[in-house]
Formats: sequence, structure tokens, C-alpha cells
Amino acid sequence: MDKHYLTPLFSPESIVVFAGRPDDATQPGSHAAALHQALRAQRFSGTITFLDTSTSGTLADLAQSRADLAIIALPPSEIPAALEIAGRVTCRAALVMSSGVDAEQARELSRIARRAGMHLLGPNSLGIQRPLLGLNASAAGPLAKPGSLALVSQSGALITSMLDWARGNAVGFSAVVSLGQHAAVDIAQVLDFLANDPRTQSILLYLEGIASARGFMSALRSAATAKPVVVLKAGRRPAGNAAAQTHSGAIVGSDDVFDAALRRAGAVRVRSFVELFSAAKCLASRYRPVGTRLAVVTNGGGPGVLAADWINEIGLQLGRLAPERAAALAPQLPPGASLTDLIDLSEFAGPAHFRAAVEAANQDKGLDGVLAILSPKLGIDAVEVAQAVAAMRPQMGKPLLACWMGDATVEAARDALGEADVPCFRSPEAAVGAFSNIASFYRNQQLLQQTPPPLTALAKPDIEGARLVIESVLAERRKILTEMESKTLLSAFHIPVTETILARSPNEAMMIATQLGFPVALKIDSPDIAHKSDVQGVALNIMNGTGARDTYQDLVERVARAQPGARINGVTIQKMAPARRGREIHVGVVTDDPFGPVIVFGAGGTMIELIGDRAMELPPLNQFLARRLIERSRVAQTLGEWRGAQAIDMEALEQILLRVSEMVCELPQLREMDINPIIVDEHGALAVDARIVIDHPAAGVGGRVNGYNHLAILPYPARYEQVWPMRGGGEYRVRPIHPDDAQMLQALVHGLSPQSRYFRFVSSMAELPPAMLARFTLIDYDREMALVAVVDEKVPGPDGEPVEKERIIGVSRYVTNPDRSSCEFSLVVADDYNGKGLGARLMESIMQVARDKGLAEIEGLVLANNASMLKLMRALGFTVKPFVEDRDFVLFSHAL
Repeated sequence: MDKHYLTPLFSPESIVVFAGRPDDATQPGSHAAALHQALRAQRFSGTITFLDTSTSGTLADLAQSRADLAIIALPPSEIPAALEIAGRVTCRAALVMSSGVDAEQARELSRIARRAGMHLLGPNSLGIQRPLLGLNASAAGPLAKPGSLALVSQSGALITSMLDWARGNAVGFSAVVSLGQHAAVDIAQVLDFLANDPRTQSILLYLEGIASARGFMSALRSAATAKPVVVLKAGRRPAGNAAAQTHSGAIVGSDDVFDAALRRAGAVRVRSFVELFSAAKCLASRYRPVGTRLAVVTNGGGPGVLAADWINEIGLQLGRLAPERAAALAPQLPPGASLTDLIDLSEFAGPAHFRAAVEAANQDKGLDGVLAILSPKLGIDAVEVAQAVAAMRPQMGKPLLACWMGDATVEAARDALGEADVPCFRSPEAAVGAFSNIASFYRNQQLLQQTPPPLTALAKPDIEGARLVIESVLAERRKILTEMESKTLLSAFHIPVTETILARSPNEAMMIATQLGFPVALKIDSPDIAHKSDVQGVALNIMNGTGARDTYQDLVERVARAQPGARINGVTIQKMAPARRGREIHVGVVTDDPFGPVIVFGAGGTMIELIGDRAMELPPLNQFLARRLIERSRVAQTLGEWRGAQAIDMEALEQILLRVSEMVCELPQLREMDINPIIVDEHGALAVDARIVIDHPAAGVGGRVNGYNHLAILPYPARYEQVWPMRGGGEYRVRPIHPDDAQMLQALVHGLSPQSRYFRFVSSMAELPPAMLARFTLIDYDREMALVAVVDEKVPGPDGEPVEKERIIGVSRYVTNPDRSSCEFSLVVADDYNGKGLGARLMESIMQVARDKGLAEIEGLVLANNASMLKLMRALGFTVKPFVEDRDFVLFSHAL
């Protein structure tokens, strides 16, 4: 259980190959010929056996050829037979490199692999490379240089280009994986393996599309928790989108939504494969910047200005030395140096000047990164300056990047920087772009840390009332809600709306308008009209009863002419909002394939399509995510004090976004929503108009539509929060873990006895490493669950007075197995809380979560000398049996 289930595929100890005989694989360019050449050229550390589909003999004979991995490079018609033989020799994984396999043939191969219990990569894959193992099972050319980057691509052609570029730039890899079209082992499973692969420090992805948003987001979020993930995605424009879908056979979806998904998953997106590697090179340094302020140290004003321009262009900040730091640095620099904006050392700057400037920038807490730029100067040795800058690398607590401009004259200097792990670029713009990727990684990691629940702490919405409105509309076989129905739905979630009353006759319109008070607005009410203004169905600023009566008749007649056959329920009357300096905002929901519902924010009003201000975020939201969503919009610049208007009530606007998030989470029938305009000013926010489209929800797992299966990111499962009495007095709370629990979890591990730590982790470590701590607390609730038992204990406060502080006293956890029907558990309880019933309660609670998830079995390994755990498992009704792979453990299992 300690080995990943894809270990036989990516770290095999023995391989069988079905690719014809070497003397038969002579067709130039064929996968079989390339595979034979690649395998013969490398010294694989394991064993390789070549078999043929016409191999004869008994099953006993075949059993002698048993292996971890079968590699198949045969014509499509011969693949099924080879896969059957691979199953008979008990291969646990198979790689099919053959091309030209269609979707139906691929499904048949998947069925054969599943029946034999094999994990299948391919068909139509270009293969894999594991340079550190000496394994080149690919048709992608020579084995790559060993390194710490993993490259995964849905395009074989792009892999060959990337590897060719990498060879010329001394870039090494821990793994290279070509997925291919119709691959059974998908991107999510490969990500899961690489996240746990100790040889891999950073992951590079080339994507054209994904098949399952939930699975992809789950794996990507888990991987990005452990190590940097950089993504290059094709199909950024409609034409490219269509081409990518045809090529990869996967669902592409909106590019803006894909951006939002990658941000929320903590990954970084780049635009070219050169940028892909430069971003990975920077992120692999494991820098953790705290902002976007980049200081520029240069010996030339022109290159420094180019860097500053690009810093402003892409939304970073030019970092400036603090006055006291600049005053201390100035005497160490040449007379012509300037420290006003750039750290311009002048053309006379030498190695000592560069080093002093970089050191000052490193010590300045107001700076987040340092870029050193050198343009060749007569009398200045570029290599010596590079060595001086490189010598600062071990001391740096923030990213250090370099740009040595020129070509042959600075090549040796670039090599010196590269050997010191200082990323070096040829142009200021490229270097600034690389720092932008580091800053994006930091910002996106902040988004990744957010785990909002489906409902906020605001007043509880009337969810049942909202569902009744939706059910009544669907019962009438309608999908578009009227304005009255839309505003009723918004009101159920406490979104402020203008008072709106439906009039069914001219005289009724006159009376309602008079009661509301003038001026009023009249709007046609029809389930068949999506945009009222397009059919002249809106009239504003009606000032008296006669005008309301006459306008009613005019609206009905105009709409009947513009859209004959449209059903007209009447005309809605609403009081005009007071003429204040409010901003018009738009908040909406779109449904993307494959990511599901997405929340949209931007400028509103009648010019919404022309302005095109659309910031996006995947639900669920919390206040942090809502604020970041607002900040990404263009209209955000107008929400503060602007042209004589006071700053808006930001809290009111954020609450509307949070309420929309609640709607999206709790109403899977919601397909589209446009709340436009929302008038927002210093006094609050008010929704003036809304359009909502609904449909029957798609069936979720097991045919259920609850459980938030319509969301790409599972919300924090607050429903599992419980309070239990403690044996011997007091009480404790059980709840799902979240990222803020990291320090409390570390404290729990610190407080365990050496024996307890060994029983839980089979290790003598005194504390959890940072990567493991993040992995244990930032979890994807779709694939795993961890429940913590917490108590409030009194501890001395800053002033010596006792204060209550939360403490974790136990953790139960399960991780879903690859079969998606069983899971593996773990349990730990603080030593001073043993014997109080916590272990049994935590196990029963985690088993209930697994049942709710639809899992059929829970299992786990327990050290054979862990007497208390053995006793607990038997008391809970677990079945025990020996663990044949290691006699120090026993295997417990329980049907759910």
C-alpha cells in the first residue's frame, strides 16, 4: 500500500515488449522500430523480455515471463492479442504505443485491461521516458537528460519538440509521458503519481482538453499542493479550441474558464513552451515570494527601462529601495549611480557594485524579488560580475533572476549563473515574465488554500422556497424564468432587489405605479423573451399614472410586433432607483463544459457585451475569493473614490457574490444567470434586473443530484461537523480538516510519544516535513477525507491571563483507492487522550463519510505489535488477515 498504484507503469522492475522482432521492425519512422532502437540504446536497470503474439506454450511457460509492465507497439489488429497475453503473464500495467486506434477499439482495449487488472496508458501514446531509470520506452527520440522536471503532454509531436529544445538548453527530466488520444490512464492519474514521485520537483503539462473536470481539478489541486505545476494549454482562441478538440478528443471548454480553474488549483499558466521551461526553472528553486515588487539592478539605463515598462505592462510593481537602504548603499557605488526608481549602477559598475546592490535588495523587506541586468561594457568582465551575483544565491530569501544581454561575449557568464541555479535570460522582458510566473504561483497558491463551505455565515437562505419556484417552472416545461420569478429566487437568497409588481392590464399598471410612487419603470414580462430591450420592451422614468397606463399598452403592442407569438404575462412595474452616483455592475453565472457553473463579475448596463469585462471564478466562494474576483475586473478601478463619487460599499458587493455562490452550490438546476444592472454606491447594492435560465440537473454519482456533484471543486463538507461528549467529562468537536489546521496538526505530532509516532508513520521523525504537512491539511474532499477531533484548552495569553485555544487531539483519514470503490484509512490520537473513546468515534465517523461517498470497503495496514490499535479494529468488527508483502503488518478491512 505504500507504493503508488502506477508504480509498475512508471517505475517497472521488469518489462515484456510486444513490438515484433528487431529484424522485423525496420520500417522507417514506425513506433516499433523507434522502440527497439530506444530500448537497445539505453541501459535499463531492470529486465526486458521480448515476446510475440504468436508465442506458443502453456500458461506455466508464459508465467516465466511475468513482468510489471507490457509495452506494445504493433498494428491495431494485433494489439488485443498482445494485451491478452500481457494479462496472462500477470502484467500490472501496459503501454500501447501504436497509432491509428479509434475510439471503439480503444474502449475494447480498456475492457481487456480492466478484466486483467492492468493499468493501461494509451493507445496512440508516443511512450514514456524515465531518465533516472535508464528507461526510454518511447518513439520520442534519444533519452532525455536526468533532472527534476516531469513533462506530460497530450501531443506527441509537441513532446519531440520540447525534448529537442530541452537538450539544447541543458534541461533534465524525471519523467516524460505522452498520453495520446483515448488514453485509459488519464491526466488526473498521471498527476497523482507525479505528485507522490520523490524524483519530481516540478510538473509541466501540455493540455488540449480534459474529459472529467472534477477528476482533473481534484488531481491538479492535490499535485499543486505538493510541488509547482506549470500548464501550457492549446486552444486559447475559438479556431484553436476547435482544432484541439478534434486532435485530443477531449472537451476543451472556455479558455477564460480554464484560466479560472488553473488559478483556483494553484497552478501557473504560460503561453509558449520556452516560457514553460523558464517558469519551471524558477519555480523549482522553491522560492516563496510574498508579492509582486521586483527590484531591477542594472548597469544600463535602457535595459532597465525596458524591464520597468514590462513590469508595469503585466501588472507587477517596480520595487524601490527603502530610503534608509538606498542611503546606505549609495557610498558603495560609482558616482553616476541612481537609486530613485531603478537601481542603476551606471556603466562603470563592476562585480563588487552588483553584489552590494543585490545584497541591499535582498535585505529590503519591501521588495519581493531581484532582477540583475548586465549589458556588455568595455573593461567589465561579464563572467566576474556573474560570479559575484551567483555568490549571493545561497543567501537569497527571495527570487534572484538575471539577464545577461548579448550573445557570444556573455555565454560563459550565463553558464556560471546556470551552474549556481540562478535563472538567466537573454532579454529583460523574458526575465520579468519569469518573475511574473513566480508571483502568479504565489497568488494562485493563496487561492488553492481557500476551502469555502457551500453556505456562508450570513443569514440562512430560503433554499426550499427557491426550489419550489424552480420546480413549478420546470413543471410548466419552461426553462427561462420571468423577471418576477427571477427576483423571487434572488430574494430567497437575501439579494436586495427593487420592489417589482406584475400588472395584467393598463388600469392595473396605473394603480400599481401610483401606489409605488413616481418615477417608475415598466418592463414586459414574457417567458419567451430573453432580452427585453432588444424588443423595445422597457420604458423608464414614467412620471404619472396616465403615462403608466398608456405605456403599458404601447409596450404590449411593440413587443407583439417585434416578436409575434411570444407569450405575454403582462408588464412589471418597479420604482426607479434614486439618482445617485452609483456604478452599474454585472454578476452572473455561466455553465461551462466541462467545468460546470462559473461565477462572472464585471461592468454592467446596456454596454456589457461591448465592454467585455468578465472576471471569472469557480464556486464556492468565500470573502477572500470574492474580493480577488472583484480585483481582477476592469470595473474595480472605479469602485473606490472616483470622479467625485464616494467609494462604494464593498462589503455589500462582496455579499452579493457570496449569495450567488450559495445559489450555485444549492441549486444544481441553475444554468445561466444575469443580474444586470446591480446599482452599487456608498449606501449598498441593489439588483435592478435579472434573467435566470434553469434545467433539470444531471444525475450525479449513483444517480444522485445532491452532494454538489455539479461543481468542479467540492466545497468544505461542513455537514460533517459534530459535537460529542468526552468519556470522563467534557466534550469535543469532530470536523473535516482544513488548511488552517497545519500548525495544530504539527503540534499533535510533536506531542506524540516516539512509539505513537512510529505506530502512525512507521518513522522516528519528530515532526512532519512542510510538504507532508501541506499534503495532510490541504486535501481534496472528493478523493479523500480527514476528520479532526478538537477541544478548547486554556493556555497562557500574551498578558499572562489564560485564554482558550483550539487543539487537535485526534485525526482519522481515508484516501480513495484507484478502484474508486474502496479506501485506505489511518488513525492517530494524542497520548493524553487515549482511553476516552476518541479512536472509536473518529473511526465510526470516517467510515460514515466513506459510506456517503458510495465506497464499498475500508482497509488499512496496522503494525502487528500495535496492541491498542489491534484491539480497537477488532472491537469495530474489522476483519484481520496477514499482509503477505510485509509480515510486520496485518491488514484490516471492513465492508461499508
